Amino acid sequence: MNTYVAVDIGASSGRLILGTVDEGKLKLEEVHRFKNGFTNEDGHDCWQIDHLINEILVGLEKIKARGINRVNLGIDTWAVDYVLVDEDGNKLHNPVAYRDSRTNSAITNLTSALPKEYIYEKTGIQFQNFNTLYQLYTEDKTKLSETDKIMMIPDYLGYVLTGNAVTEVTNASTTQMLNLRQGLFDKDLMSEVDVEEDQFPHLVEAGTLLGSVRRKWRKRYDIPETDVITTATHDTASAVVGTPGFGDNWAFLSSGTWSLLGAELNTPENGLAAFRENYTNEWGAYGTYRFLKNIMGLWIIQKVKEELNDQYSFAELAAFAEKEAPFRTFIDVNDLRFQNPENMIQELQNYAKETEQFVPKTPGELARAIYDNLSLYYADSVHKLSAIIGHPITTLNIVGGGSNVTLMNQLTADLANITVVAGPSEATAIGNIIVQMITAGEIKDVVAGRHLIADSFDLKTFAPHVGIYDSVLAKYQAFLADSK
Repeated sequence: MNTYVAVDIGASSGRLILGTVDEGKLKLEEVHRFKNGFTNEDGHDCWQIDHLINEILVGLEKIKARGINRVNLGIDTWAVDYVLVDEDGNKLHNPVAYRDSRTNSAITNLTSALPKEYIYEKTGIQFQNFNTLYQLYTEDKTKLSETDKIMMIPDYLGYVLTGNAVTEVTNASTTQMLNLRQGLFDKDLMSEVDVEEDQFPHLVEAGTLLGSVRRKWRKRYDIPETDVITTATHDTASAVVGTPGFGDNWAFLSSGTWSLLGAELNTPENGLAAFRENYTNEWGAYGTYRFLKNIMGLWIIQKVKEELNDQYSFAELAAFAEKEAPFRTFIDVNDLRFQNPENMIQELQNYAKETEQFVPKTPGELARAIYDNLSLYYADSVHKLSAIIGHPITTLNIVGGGSNVTLMNQLTADLANITVVAGPSEATAIGNIIVQMITAGEIKDVVAGRHLIADSFDLKTFAPHVGIYDSVLAKYQAFLADSK
């Protein structure tokens, strides 16, 4: 029986999850969890990348202690951030986090030379001020001149473990520097940010065997023999692989710190309508495209929970929200003011005051406002997505942590007037493992993997209560239009 390890690292935590197939069912077990976060270094918010490497190896030690002597391993993380590496293979500094303020005006400055339409036609990627393109635009040019290789976060972790450097496409596409037609980094865009083409390691597809963990790590840590497979290294790409969607009329919502809502396409959609709505064409596993919209997501409730001194669980906050009256406050959850405020509760309350609406104060009122407006934004995005791709969406598959929020799932079904299928919550780790299984020859392809997922995990279906919130959605859409 093959044993697979998904290393799944997000902005606040990381895990090592064991995956095996037993009697036709995919079984998961979390064996190691650790914290992640950024700290201020020399005026910038930076990730502690060495900490992540150590925790991966500590997790592998725990696996070896169980008597498991050989594993396959895949790594997925968030997107856009990178490590600068010199010619000796050493990082020049800890990677700057995407929430750092250095790129706040980068889009405006860079697009004064290159129009947005030009960049979008080349890349099909939405405009986010933290995209790698704008991070490199604001990067220290002395550091860039000393850089031999620029590695995305999961590629760097794989490099440190194996000594082999690659750039995996599902994460690389989020840089807003890959040319859709050429399938390579775009020379014009690279020139604008003073980066040479060979400073990125060569591109590889998800499912590429990277190599074995180096002997030096096996000497320092008591770990299994480990073959690293370059899986779909962008966590959203792994989550989409791990979404049990079938047919042509389903969409996905990967609901975590960020909410990523979209459809899996075989060809990109980078026309004028997609550009105007800021939809993106991130590359997926096995020649697909993740045509999606970035939405602020559970980050807002995570910050509120933290600012309430973590005295309530997410489940308790959702229970409080269910007791509150719905839709008393409209919020554009994608407003940049919510990206990294000093105080999220104060920011939400200031927004309500400025727009002359009900001001949420209690934990229940705050949670209700957040879940209401995430659901409204999801419903609006589903309608826009359907119009752009030109066919109806009848099912929305919600995966990730948000799939456990019953209130939000039902609200989304009602507002969008579609069936919502919730689960699995561990879609990212599952998708990571499915790609490993395909590479190992244990399953044939993604379709077979999705059937395995559907057979292995409990999924919950939310049927829409037709028409009950049509007027609310219309008012919210008008609110968004007026707030632009």
